[in-house]
Amino acid sequence: MKCPGGELWKLKSFPVVSPTADSAPSRAFRPPALAVAAPGVGGAGCGRGKMAAGGAADAQARFGHSVKGLLTEKVTSCGTDVIALTKQVLKGSRSAELLGQAARNMVMQEDAILHSEDSLRKMAIITTHLQYQQEAIQKNVERSSNLQDQLSHLLK
Repeated sequence: MKCPGGELWKLKSFPVVSPTADSAPSRAFRPPALAVAAPGVGGAGCGRGKMAAGGAADAQARFGHSVKGLLTEKVTSCGTDVIALTKQVLKGSRSAELLGQAARNMVMQEDAILHSEDSLRKMAIITTHLQYQQEAIQKNVERSSNLQDQLSHLLK
């Protein structure tokens, strides 16, 4: 007895695909075995051929499903990476903004410090002048007390 098309069905397995540096998944990818038609004369294996053909369709469906799953994983992973990158860019942008604000604040503080330093210098000069004036006033008070003594002595 011959199978349709005169072929026997057998399963052919594919080699393990090793990941490359660009697309290194977390685990090695091994596609499921697919049913492949082999030329030859049928016979006792003819009934199994139809069953193997059904198994091949199942294997192809499983293979397609696993590929879809891997693609979904990759897309999700890439989406997560894009989100993380966006957050880092925004954080870097915010950091630059904060550094700019800190620099502006520092310039304002430096101006305030320079102004305070100038004011302190002026106050030191004023203090020195006030001390000279105080000494002059004390000398005048001493002279006035001497003059009062002389006047009181003359008036007696």
